[in-house]
Amino acid sequence: MRQVLNFVLSIKNYYTMANAISWVEFPANDFQRACKFYSTILDGKIEEMETPDGKMGFLPGATPDGVGAAVVKWEGYTPSSTGTCAYLNGGEDLSKVLGRVEKAGGKIVTPKTDTGMNGFMAHFIDTEGNHVGLWSNQ
Repeated sequence: MRQVLNFVLSIKNYYTMANAISWVEFPANDFQRACKFYSTILDGKIEEMETPDGKMGFLPGATPDGVGAAVVKWEGYTPSSTGTCAYLNGGEDLSKVLGRVEKAGGKIVTPKTDTGMNGFMAHFIDTEGNHVGLWSNQ
């Protein structure tokens, strides 16, 4: 009986989640460089905070019921261009954000690409070596 109850509760929690992803962390070797990069491409302020484990820089645009992200400088966190690719919201047209990537020190690896009915996407490597995506409707 307990297994059935746990299953029902897990299904209920699954269907009441606002998003499949709730938080993303981008590891940084050079925290200030990474914060400057994301501040530049997203055209917003990065709120920095010291933590017991290191430093965090919160990306602009997070909402209480949405997805948030931060640049982190913590022991054991290593930037990577392989593995998971998180997509950042590119706004109405990701071209604006993508246009600032290389000027800020990143590298575009996939230009703006029409995905068909699902909008547009692009990929870049940030200043720390993380592989990151952008998505927008236009």
